[in-house]
Amino acid sequence: MVLGVGGLVYLADRLTKNWALAALTENEPAEFIGSLLRLRLIFNPGAAFSLGTQVTPLFTVIQAVVSVIVLYAALRVRSWPWALALGLVLGGAAGNLTDRLTRPPGFGLGHVVDFLELPNFPVFNIADSAIVAAAALVALLSVRNVPFRGGPGHG
Repeated sequence: MVLGVGGLVYLADRLTKNWALAALTENEPAEFIGSLLRLRLIFNPGAAFSLGTQVTPLFTVIQAVVSVIVLYAALRVRSWPWALALGLVLGGAAGNLTDRLTRPPGFGLGHVVDFLELPNFPVFNIADSAIVAAAALVALLSVRNVPFRGGPGHG
C-alpha cells in the first residue's frame, strides 16, 4: 500500500507540475476557483512555505534520507492507516526531490515547482499537500494510539 499511495501521489505531483509549467506564466496569478484558489507559478528554492531558501542542498539530502527511511519502514508497517501516511510522505518527498535533482539551477540545487495559492497562504504543490496530510494523519494516529504494526481493528 505504501508504494501504491506513494506512486499515485508522485504521479499526480509530476503531472500537475508539468501542466503548470506548460499552462502558467511565472508569478502571474490566475483565478481558478474564484478567490478561494488561484494558480501562480513560482520556483521555490526552499522548503514548504518557502522556508530556508538559502539551504537548498540540505533539503535535497533530507528528502532523499526521508525517502529511504520510509521505504525501510514500509517493510515493517502492518497497519493500513500508517501505510497510507507513509505513502503520502514517500510520494511527496519523491515529487519535490525530483525537482531538486532535475530543475535549474542544477543537480541538488533545483527549485521546486509550486503553483497552488490559497488566500493568505504561501504557494504550494501536490507534494507539499501530501506531506502536510501525512503529518496530520500521523498526529491523529499517534493520539489515538494506532499501532504501527497493526492490531485488532486497525488493519
